[in-house]
Amino acid sequence: MRLDFDSTLPLYKQIAKQIEEGVMKGIYGPGTQIPSTTEISKRYNVNPATVLKGMNLLVSKKILVKRRGIGMFVTENGSQLIFEERKEQFINENIVGLVAEAKGLNLSKTELLVLIERGFGNE
Repeated sequence: MRLDFDSTLPLYKQIAKQIEEGVMKGIYGPGTQIPSTTEISKRYNVNPATVLKGMNLLVSKKILVKRRGIGMFVTENGSQLIFEERKEQFINENIVGLVAEAKGLNLSKTELLVLIERGFGNE
């Protein structure tokens, strides 16, 4: 986990995002316990309340579940929920603008799809 104390993104959101990355990469699989609030706060020198706020954000998204007295665990569909959220975010932040720009250039849907295919070919 890497935290940027100079970032405009609040620390609790950075913590939530880093945990999400761990879930997406399979570091924390379904049913897996994530590191405790205390462990993360000590390791990264962050207030435990800040860490808890990030974790609670993931609980509210149903990515994590609290087990009283035991800890926080990844839900069975946590990875899928993150994937769906990021896909929607990708559409809103990239595709909508791309389509608007293409329309501004008078590109047809077919022409845009050809350009996208070309982009995939550059991998």
